[in-house]
Amino acid sequence: MTTALAPSSTLSAADRCDRCGAQAYVRVTLTSGGELLFCAHHSREHAEKLRNIAITIHDETGRLEAKKAEAEAAAAAEDDR
Repeated sequence: MTTALAPSSTLSAADRCDRCGAQAYVRVTLTSGGELLFCAHHSREHAEKLRNIAITIHDETGRLEAKKAEAEAAAAAEDDR
């Protein structure tokens, strides 16, 4: 039997952190076959333990920097008015 992992889909605003309910940016696939979702804060907090029990860690926290840059650009444009 051959087992293949399907590619992880992009996390959306509907995906929530299993720890606090904030928007999830990290999906952890566990060796047990389960899956956990974490916000950036909780993924950093539990990173060492997660690496020990994970098959894959799909990390989209880089999207937060893009959102921050967009917000800063919008604020700067608003200030110029």
